[in-house]
Amino acid sequence: MESKKKDFLSFSWRVTSLHMLAYLIAGLLALIFVDYETLFATDSLALLMKPINSPIVAFGPFLQIILGFAMSIFLYPFRSVFIGQKRGWFYLFILIAGFCIFTPQVPGPGNFEGVIYTNISIQQHLLSLPETILYSIIFSTLLPLWFKYPKRIWNILSIIAVFLIFIMGILGYLAAIGKI
Repeated sequence: MESKKKDFLSFSWRVTSLHMLAYLIAGLLALIFVDYETLFATDSLALLMKPINSPIVAFGPFLQIILGFAMSIFLYPFRSVFIGQKRGWFYLFILIAGFCIFTPQVPGPGNFEGVIYTNISIQQHLLSLPETILYSIIFSTLLPLWFKYPKRIWNILSIIAVFLIFIMGILGYLAAIGKI
């Protein structure tokens, strides 16, 4: 029983920290290259998305710890499908990208439900896709690799990354409310 608990905790940490890192990387690249500040200010998206200088948006990458942990719970029973399998990364990519783009439960930018049920233009939907695809690629390739090459350094680097994401979130939040 103790071994299963340790196995879940290890899996959970890897999924959670990797989700946070992939989310931050994909989001920052989209912020820079897709120009989310301008895109989110457009009529249709301004009603849906908070401005990028909103305090909660600044803290958003650290709050992904909650979603990362939830993902670890949902993925854990199926880990043998993508951990240690020859094409495991691909199965995980199809799962993550598929749920994000084609079968979301809520309409939003860059997903199929959003195309049907929102007034967001097709161009705006297409501009959101690279972030989802990049996140899915980062997450689905690095998670199986972390299990294939389980070095202590990856745990140390992931702790540092989560700590830095937390510090950036706090500083971004304080800057957004005008405290620094």
